[in-house]
Amino acid sequence: MSVPVSSLNDPTMESSSSAVSWGPIIAGALVAAVISLLLMLVGSGIGLTMISPFAHESSSAITVTASAAAWLIVVQWFSAGVGGYLTGRLRTKWTSVHTYEVFFRDTAHGFLSWALATLLVVGFLGSAISSLIGAGTQATASAIGAAGSAGTIAASAAASNNSGSGSSNFSTAYFTDALLRPANAKAAAPANESNEAVSAEVTRILVNGAAQGEISADDRTYLQQVVASRAGLSDADAKARVDAVLKRVDDAKAAAQKAADTARKAAAATALVGALALFVGAFIASVAAALGGRQRDEDEERYRLKR
Repeated sequence: MSVPVSSLNDPTMESSSSAVSWGPIIAGALVAAVISLLLMLVGSGIGLTMISPFAHESSSAITVTASAAAWLIVVQWFSAGVGGYLTGRLRTKWTSVHTYEVFFRDTAHGFLSWALATLLVVGFLGSAISSLIGAGTQATASAIGAAGSAGTIAASAAASNNSGSGSSNFSTAYFTDALLRPANAKAAAPANESNEAVSAEVTRILVNGAAQGEISADDRTYLQQVVASRAGLSDADAKARVDAVLKRVDDAKAAAQKAADTARKAAAATALVGALALFVGAFIASVAAALGGRQRDEDEERYRLKR
């Protein structure tokens, strides 16, 4: 049964074929994902050359983070451009479709190809991307841990050795020491008191001071008496040693805070740059697909006219 010509020109009739060509979209997305994998491997190799176990031969954390962010932009834009262009070139030519509609469909196909490639990369390369974006966060944790790990380990060891009942007893150990503290540690220190017990008590004083933000005058005086008794120093020399050590602790704390703040800013910048790279990558993929589709139609039209 033949269909009337008038019905073919009826604008109310819908086409039986979908406007989405999934074949080119999947092909472009796979190519973009593979290119992303290759470029990320290359970037990992370059990044490893910037890191060295020797302190003076390794690049700074800011340099490494900035380089990683720049390489992420290169990976995203190049892979999105190639994948979008292939999506536009591989799709089947649409007939009886207005030029503006063809442009919109090509652009939409490029965007879909970019979206699918992004999902593939997140699914298969999620750990690598998480490591890249989380580099600043890890650096922040390392900087904070470097400042407090020594005191925490020592305090935990002292708590487990002396109380044997975990961190809950350690939380009150400092106050127990304060209650039982002799009026003059230099005169009252027993000769048979172990260095481990004294070191544990001093550690608890330092940890409590770090938690409170400062060491109280009573604690500072007690530390001076303990140092004078154990180190055989005069009161003036003991006071100078305690002041010098506490200043080093404050300097280390300030350096850790500065490193943590720098790492936080680097992590935030990396996340923002990554988001911007994704947005621009979506635009590049859409434009590349439109260019590829237009070039395909022009080449086919030129070939048809030559025949």
